[in-house]
Amino acid sequence: MNDLVLMGLEGAVLVTGLAVLLLDLWITPDQRRLLGFGAIATLGVIFCASFAYLPDGTQYAFGGMYALDEFALYFKRFFLIAGMFVLLLSVGTSHAEEGGQGEYLSLSLFALAGMMFCASAANLALLFVSLELVTVTFYVLVGFQRRRLASLEAAIKYLIIGALSSAFLVYGIALIYGATGTLDFRQLASLPAAVMESRILWLGALFLFVGLGFKMAAVPFQIWAPDVYQGAPPSTTAFLAVGSKAAGFVLLLRVLHQTLPVLETRWLHLLMGVAGLSIAYGVLCAIPQRSLKRLLGYSSIANAGYLLIGVATLSAAGATAALYYLAGYLYTVLAAFIVIAVVLQHTGRDDFDSLAGLHQRSPLLAAGLTFAMVSLAGIPPLAGFFGKFLVLKAALAAGAEHPGFYWLLGIAVVGVVISLYYYFGVVRAVYWGTPGEQPAGPIRVEWPLQVALYLAMVAILWLGVMPNQITNLAELAVKSLGLR
Repeated sequence: MNDLVLMGLEGAVLVTGLAVLLLDLWITPDQRRLLGFGAIATLGVIFCASFAYLPDGTQYAFGGMYALDEFALYFKRFFLIAGMFVLLLSVGTSHAEEGGQGEYLSLSLFALAGMMFCASAANLALLFVSLELVTVTFYVLVGFQRRRLASLEAAIKYLIIGALSSAFLVYGIALIYGATGTLDFRQLASLPAAVMESRILWLGALFLFVGLGFKMAAVPFQIWAPDVYQGAPPSTTAFLAVGSKAAGFVLLLRVLHQTLPVLETRWLHLLMGVAGLSIAYGVLCAIPQRSLKRLLGYSSIANAGYLLIGVATLSAAGATAALYYLAGYLYTVLAAFIVIAVVLQHTGRDDFDSLAGLHQRSPLLAAGLTFAMVSLAGIPPLAGFFGKFLVLKAALAAGAEHPGFYWLLGIAVVGVVISLYYYFGVVRAVYWGTPGEQPAGPIRVEWPLQVALYLAMVAILWLGVMPNQITNLAELAVKSLGLR
């Protein structure tokens, strides 16, 4: 019974998903909106219940496969907040979907449960199953608008690349098991040095990194991101941008610091190289983009690079910076995709021309998109600035021991400067763009989307002005990984 109590948060999400799926069979189409609100309210209750968990150290369940600590709780709350916003976005634009709202809600909840399991994975078998639960549900969610060719094309691309990454992941796990005879994180961490020098183990760990790199959309595993971001429904894209990326990072941090700590020094240059290439690729490829969703796809690649800088420092300060960065990125990306969803619904397009005159048609949408772009650009006092500041500060401190971080720091700063061009290009289109053929009338924003956008804007400003509360939670989470 204690095992079920520890897994109570994920269990509640899974039960909610099943309940939504069943209730959708018995309610009328007019009541499906209420079903979405009920799911959101349930996630809110689960989020509040997460604070009743006060783990004294790390608690294990199911033979040590499942771990609950402050690090896991930090990410479970992160995923629950993301899930509530995504469901709110889905409900607010449900009349634009092609039916199947109950299925969409339940699949989103199952993906959320998979992300939460990722946060507590303490065994390579649970790691694989959790990631597959996330990936398989997104196969369906990406292609949910099945009458749109772009959505189907994005789903096929995500399916092919996702299946390839899963193959690398499971083959890496098999190699690690063959070299060590165990899948348990604690047993792997306590292996003798002779076993750790096995070339089979190193190859398996590299394949494991390939599988996680796909989730993070980091170079060279990023090729799916722009096309999938452009073709998937906005609510799905938002969930992919924040949830899937965070799931990859939570597992990478566990593997580096708790499972195979010997990888920390061996993977230092690998992590630095992937971080630098991701930033350079993301910012340079974003420059010519005219589609907002595609631009945010390349932006997500660059942001994966900034997050990897924090991970590569192998320090508590760097990991704390990465966790704070993810929190700010969550609200920033959600705000951007809420605006994109409404504009796309109104104009049928997501390019810069569709934004012309947005400040007159909907001042709220214009303000929300401006907040998001300014935060992504790293301008104070918003969350994006403080996130980049903490990451670059950690890299500067790490440079005293590893001078290569100074080069990485230079790439990161140049990336920030270049990104100002395309982020403020979006703001310029909103306020000074030339109106084209899009409808010139005011844009009506559904009240659920208004609530979500206001909350996201307040969170972006609050995290930038008062970052201490989140950084304190992040520091507590990082300490549970053994970092000081």
